[in-house]
Amino acid sequence: MNEAALIFGMFVATFSVRYLLFAVAGRVHFPSWLSTALAFVPSAVLTAIIVPAVLMPKGELWLSMQNPWLLAAFAAAVIALIRKDLLTTIVGGMLVFVGLKFGLGLG
Repeated sequence: MNEAALIFGMFVATFSVRYLLFAVAGRVHFPSWLSTALAFVPSAVLTAIIVPAVLMPKGELWLSMQNPWLLAAFAAAVIALIRKDLLTTIVGGMLVFVGLKFGLGLG
């Protein structure tokens, strides 16, 4: 019974928040400065997730040429600058990481 109540409570909380946002979506207008600032939120969140994973994969700062996460992130950045294609960047970065981690045994 507790599991059912928990699931129902999670449903109510999730549905009510999303429904409220969809219900007022067309009627609320943000100032232009806020809309501009909100455009940077996805980049900031992605950076906040990726940077600690790349620089501290084992819980402490690891700036070394033996860090496969750091080397793969650098390779992905280079691929992104050259190709300007998201799928190529992701696949290229993952291939570099897999090659360094499992092929060369780094990390």
